[in-house]
Amino acid sequence: MNFGNLLHWAVIFLVVALVAAVLGFGGVAGTAMEGARLLFWVALAFLQVSLVLGLIRRS
Repeated sequence: MNFGNLLHWAVIFLVVALVAAVLGFGGVAGTAMEGARLLFWVALAFLQVSLVLGLIRRS
């Protein structure tokens, strides 16, 4: 899996949330923000698993 892709989508959701908040669409902004937060944490979790597996594979 490409971690950059997940982070890319997290940034897109963040931008959508900010634009929606500025325009007054609170529900859309909240939903997009939660999506961005979820994608960010999933990307970090995958990164940690990948690093651990890489260290195990080396030894």
